[in-house]
Amino acid sequence: MKPNSGTLVINIMNGGKAEAYEGVYQCTARNERGAAVSNNIVIRPSRSPLWTKEKLEPNHVREGDSLVLHCRPPVGLPPPIIFWMDNAFQRLPQSERVSQGLNGDLYFSNVQPEDTREDYICYARFNHTQTIQQKQPISVKVFSMDSLNDTIAANLSDTDIYGAKPVTERQPVLLTPTGSTSTKVELRGNVLLLECIAAGLPTPVIRWIKEGGELPANRTFFENFKKTLKIIDVSEADSGNYKCIARNTLGSVHHVISVTVKAAPYWITAPRNLVLSPGEDGTLICRANGNPKPSISWLANGVPIAIAQEDPSRKVDGDTIIFSHVQERSSAVYQCNASNEYGYLLANAFVNVLAEPPRILTPANKLYQVIADSPALLDCAYFGSPKPEIEWFKGVKGSILRGNEYVFHDNGTLEIPVAQKNSAGTYTCVARNELGKIQNEVQLEIKDPTMIIKQPEYKVIQRYGQASFECIIKHDSTLLPTVTWLKDNDELPDDERFLVGKDNLTIMNVTDKDDGTYTCIVNTTLDSVSASAVLTVVARPNPPFDLELTGQLERSIELSWIPGDENNSPITNFVIEYEDALHEPGVWHYQTEVPGTQTTVQLKLSPYVNYSFRVIAVNKIGRSQPSEPSEQYLTKSASPDENPANVQGIGSEPDNLVITWEPLKGFQSNGPGLQYKVSWRQKDVDDEWTSVIVANVSKYIVSGTPTFVPYEIKVQALNDLGYAPEPSEVIGHSGEDLPMVAPGNVQVHVINSTLAKVQWDPVPLKTVRGNLQGYKVYYWKVQSLSRRSRRHVEKKILTFRGNKTFGMLPGLEPYSSYKLNVRVVNGKGEGPASPDKVFKTPEGVPSSPSFLKITNPTLDSLTLEWGSPTHPNGVLTSYTLKFQPINNTHELGPLVEIRIPANESSLILKNLNYSTRYKFYFNAQTSVGSGSQITEEAVTIMDEGKMDTYKETMASRQVDIATQGWFIGLMCAVALLILILLIVCFIRRNKGGKYPVKEKEDAHADPEIQPMKEDDGTFGEYSDAEDHKPLKKGSRTPSDRTVKKEDSDDSLVDYGEGVNGQFNEDGSFIGQYSGKKEKEPAEGNESSEAPSPVNAMNSFV
Repeated sequence: MKPNSGTLVINIMNGGKAEAYEGVYQCTARNERGAAVSNNIVIRPSRSPLWTKEKLEPNHVREGDSLVLHCRPPVGLPPPIIFWMDNAFQRLPQSERVSQGLNGDLYFSNVQPEDTREDYICYARFNHTQTIQQKQPISVKVFSMDSLNDTIAANLSDTDIYGAKPVTERQPVLLTPTGSTSTKVELRGNVLLLECIAAGLPTPVIRWIKEGGELPANRTFFENFKKTLKIIDVSEADSGNYKCIARNTLGSVHHVISVTVKAAPYWITAPRNLVLSPGEDGTLICRANGNPKPSISWLANGVPIAIAQEDPSRKVDGDTIIFSHVQERSSAVYQCNASNEYGYLLANAFVNVLAEPPRILTPANKLYQVIADSPALLDCAYFGSPKPEIEWFKGVKGSILRGNEYVFHDNGTLEIPVAQKNSAGTYTCVARNELGKIQNEVQLEIKDPTMIIKQPEYKVIQRYGQASFECIIKHDSTLLPTVTWLKDNDELPDDERFLVGKDNLTIMNVTDKDDGTYTCIVNTTLDSVSASAVLTVVARPNPPFDLELTGQLERSIELSWIPGDENNSPITNFVIEYEDALHEPGVWHYQTEVPGTQTTVQLKLSPYVNYSFRVIAVNKIGRSQPSEPSEQYLTKSASPDENPANVQGIGSEPDNLVITWEPLKGFQSNGPGLQYKVSWRQKDVDDEWTSVIVANVSKYIVSGTPTFVPYEIKVQALNDLGYAPEPSEVIGHSGEDLPMVAPGNVQVHVINSTLAKVQWDPVPLKTVRGNLQGYKVYYWKVQSLSRRSRRHVEKKILTFRGNKTFGMLPGLEPYSSYKLNVRVVNGKGEGPASPDKVFKTPEGVPSSPSFLKITNPTLDSLTLEWGSPTHPNGVLTSYTLKFQPINNTHELGPLVEIRIPANESSLILKNLNYSTRYKFYFNAQTSVGSGSQITEEAVTIMDEGKMDTYKETMASRQVDIATQGWFIGLMCAVALLILILLIVCFIRRNKGGKYPVKEKEDAHADPEIQPMKEDDGTFGEYSDAEDHKPLKKGSRTPSDRTVKKEDSDDSLVDYGEGVNGQFNEDGSFIGQYSGKKEKEPAEGNESSEAPSPVNAMNSFV
């Protein structure tokens, strides 16, 4: 034995035999209070004996018969593990036909010629001794009736030789177990193994059932090709009849194994140590169960209780010992032994009779820290005999604790089920019995709970994106939290892409393997909280695969595929594309698409196409890579199914007809040798069709046709296998020529000073010699009636679509002489012009004076100078001057009006107030009315002597202001704004702006002028033969504080959208308007006259 230990050491390394120590050992521990004993310990040496020598005869077996090769291993301790191998130490293959039984024998349900060999060797491995024993090789030779040799035939009877077939099928016969029934006993908790091996040809199949019940779920397993039934951890409920059934095509056989589950003793109630004080009562209970029922026996200090020292305080009652009024001498160790034929149980129980005052084992002033609103358990571990009573107090002078808010445990622990902040403080535990009293204080602190105030949230992130989870916490200031992140309840991967911050987790460049649940765990010494969120990594789907073509027909085929991984984003649809390797190799075309739940599709095919298909999966993230192409499928040739589209016939010359069409695509040809049959004949003439077959082109020209004659045209496709269906006919026209005659009876009606209506008689359609597109009106200003000056002629053009016979001429200048002519237009061009028609416009109101200057200020007078209106628009009759003073608060005084003759150009105003500012309003009049006015302001000086001082002061101020930074910045801003406005005007000029046509027409109250309808076939066009010309000098803004205003309110701009206006059939303006300048002389010199606003807009680029 080891010193100071109960361990017994047996060492045979230095000599001695293990057999010498074989036997049953038991340990006894004893002191003055009693003796305890251990269970029996059995020591047996391991054995690995050799096989006994035996003479093994060769096994000659007929093909199809059963065979059993016996192993019969030597009995070892523990039993050996059996396996079969050949001379090359390779395990022999096993199957439903050949398998090893539980006893180690090798069973052949039926032998086959390939079973012939001479090295069937059974091996026994003894694990404890680490040795392997080998049986002598067994020889097996399989023969058939056709290959019997003379020696074997001599050993067989005539019946065996002549009555047997070469291979005879046989119904199943059980090789093991034998008979129809058998029994099996197994112990509770062990593994139950039942075996059935059958012979037969074909090889039988084994099936297991339990009569009157089901095989236990989760504990049943089948081994050795279902020949072995294995049930683990068996119990009494597994007793019953188990039937194995062997079946082949010729019949079946069965065997019933009656299983009985026995049980070694097991505890129901094991005896427990008992501490009593003198005079107390107690019991020891020892209850066990088993099959058969175990017997219970008691020992005291290792001695059967019947012969042990007498104790009047104890009484044995079967499985119970009753103690009454014990004394200190009653202390002892009692053993309970429960035994049946399958084993025994032994347990020690110490009965200790003590008389001890109370002792508290919990350390004094122990500190307990608890989270608010959680239970608090305050220990008061105690010892004493008799058992002390425990009481708890709070505070130094607190009363005893009672009530439902506390729970008092038998071991002395005080439980506060829901500890609050006011539960903190000092608690006192008092233990007392009849031998004494003792107390102990403990401290309770209540801490704020740890909380996750912002939890991680569910994330859906695209592959290679960035995911971030937040975990913001709040905790008690006296507790130090630690934050740990887990992925799928395991540590985070050791990857630099995972960045753990103070209150977040960031994953860079997420991949599919980052999918999962991420948990933030916050731990303190007192509590732990956690929150989880799922990261779903989505991506475009993987491409489909395993494309298969089935159901091949001439015009259809079925395509199926297996979808690739959808990468956490459901596939919404599949796109099917095809390649025509015959006509367009390498080019993939869209074929169709199907919903994401569909993996097969019936595809329509065209003849003479070498198809291959591929599939693309689509989800919300995007499209997958295309699948690998399917196998190719070449459809048979056929005649075309369709004819060319968009057939047209339009002449390019007066004597030809150009027939065009859209050629068929390669896969539409349906076969080799694609051509077109082009046919035509003149419409409404009883002519035969003229046809020609052309190659695969898109145009054919018919020459020698009459001018602009309708033709019926058709184009039919054909190939080497035939024609397409009969094509539909289309109508075309041969080429156009210029119109032959001009419109007649041109009349002009002047509506007002800026608008006139022109009308004409239509030309005969036969003379148009083409498709009538409309009429063009050319008109130009000859001269202004108010000034006899010559000028460059600006011809303007208005185009009226369709068979119109009237139109409106807007934007005319008042008091001017105009000429116009009309021409008919077809697709070829314009016809001859009608004779020029002259008309005049009446007077209008003038434009504002070209300038107004105020000079020579004195104490009481000012000198006014002005220029005549740029566009007088008639004969000027007079000028009107209005003026009024302005005081320091910018209030206007009384208004004074003066009439000035039209031939005057200056005026001196006298009797004005000195040092006063005046505002002037100035305009011109014709017989029609007053034109727009121009305004100006001026100041009289204080006295003559101060005139020079006044001028110098003003000049000084002007110089000072002009050199100031803010003034320079303001001027730059104004210049920038003007530049922006010019750019906007340029853009609007190019695009065309919108102008209030309707308002202008309403103002003229002409009942003929109505809004144009889009479907009335009218239109207008405006062109300028000389665009981008600069403004004339007269149109520039004068200097020297003058103001210029364009003259005509009734300009072309008021009648349409920019230069594009429209009128209805009564002659309202429908044209697009522009100016056309020609170098023609005119009377007078009008170089100082500004062009109309429209001309100015047309020139401004």
